Amino acid sequence: MNYLVTGATGHLGQKVVQQLANLVDVNTITAAVHTPSKAAELINRGLNVVQADYLDIASMTHAFTGQDVVVYIPSKTYTVLQRITEFENVIQALKQAQVNNLVFVSFYADQVNNPFTMSPYYAYAPRKLASSGLNYGIVRNALYADPLIPYLPELIERQALIYPVGDQAMNFITLDDSATAIAMLATQPEHRNAGQIYTVTQEQSLTMPELGQIMTQVTGHQIGYQPVTAAEFADIYAAEGDGAELASMYAAGALGLFDQTTHDFETITGRAPESMTDFLTRSYRPEN
Repeated sequence: MNYLVTGATGHLGQKVVQQLANLVDVNTITAAVHTPSKAAELINRGLNVVQADYLDIASMTHAFTGQDVVVYIPSKTYTVLQRITEFENVIQALKQAQVNNLVFVSFYADQVNNPFTMSPYYAYAPRKLASSGLNYGIVRNALYADPLIPYLPELIERQALIYPVGDQAMNFITLDDSATAIAMLATQPEHRNAGQIYTVTQEQSLTMPELGQIMTQVTGHQIGYQPVTAAEFADIYAAEGDGAELASMYAAGALGLFDQTTHDFETITGRAPESMTDFLTRSYRPEN
């Protein structure tokens, strides 16, 4: 079997490639990247690297040809129309390349009342796949835990989390665990060829005071919870270019839409996911 991973130089894509390499011969893995010049590390590891542009069907058809399973990790654009166009292009390229097996990486934001900017895309994609004629499985990720690590110094300074989600709980998953589930699903046709949808989460959803308590325990600094409004949150992070989008995501959290806990990770991998306490303890390095 030959496996191709798109977005292979991204944070998640690199980890999926690494996990796949633990499961199958590295010679069967192809890393599809937008800019091959940025893939030197992958090439040095002996991986086949090909160029694939989500807006160029011909480049993707060429990249997909000869593959048995494609793992599609979407781009990070916050433009819904572009994200859907990229997805439609992938479907078309798969058919032209005669690849029938897909693992689609998604996010648990597909509810009909979800105000997150990208929710229409996450709702559209599984319905499109259902009518595509492809063999596929979907991994819906919970919120990534990893961005909490570089965020900790700011939280320590603020002495509080400020997410505008009120008393609602949210669930998380680490990038390592997400990548493990995705890679293992790619190699398990019995778990991915009938339109199965898996939501990979930690075993416990956390309210923000609960998350703050874990952070306090790990860092030794008091971190409470003092939520700002969604508008204030958007303004605070506007300079980073995604303040409004993130605010819309946490507006979904305030509706209780990210309080989902499943055992799907264990179904795929045979083990429990890493807990938030264990992840933060393993990853946090105090500043000198």
